[in-house]
Amino acid sequence: MPGARDRGKALARWLGTGLLGLFLLPLSLSLEVSVGKATTIYAVNGTEILLPCTFSSCIGFHDLSFWWTYNSTDTFKMLLNGTVKNEKSDPKVKLKNDDRITLVGSIKEKMNNISIVLKYLEFSDTGKYTCHVKNPRENGLQQNATVFLQVVDKLEEVDNTVTLIILAVVGGVIGLLILILLIKKLVTFILKKTQEKK
Repeated sequence: MPGARDRGKALARWLGTGLLGLFLLPLSLSLEVSVGKATTIYAVNGTEILLPCTFSSCIGFHDLSFWWTYNSTDTFKMLLNGTVKNEKSDPKVKLKNDDRITLVGSIKEKMNNISIVLKYLEFSDTGKYTCHVKNPRENGLQQNATVFLQVVDKLEEVDNTVTLIILAVVGGVIGLLILILLIKKLVTFILKKTQEKK
């Protein structure tokens, strides 16, 4: 009976797709952590810098834990750790290993911000800063994001003169080509109309 066999295959495909969807659902609801678009931040020695970190979770969070770590070629240390009770409470610091660090995060307006400010920068602060987040509501799923801080004597001004000259030349050449094409089109149109009159 071919109809029953086809229905059986269709049912098997439907069940397979459903099971695959159930398997992938937790991945689509997963926790995300971001330190913004810049992978490297430059800051001047002696100043302060904001190290950004935000998180999001599609299913919400309860007793979420977060921590910041510092890693350089010869040092690894925990800088700060804390918790966020729920979507209505701001982050609370449980442990801070450096008095120069201040948590500036806020959960208000669903920002889910757990950024820190590092004051009185020193050259030894150069290194990787990683923001870690763990959400118990997602079976303890943990994610992190890293930004590299480079402490410098002074910020170098980028000289865009060459870039501007190149853009001006390229723009001028493109403009000239468009003008030549328009003149060619106009001359062709005039010649065509002149020939029609004769």
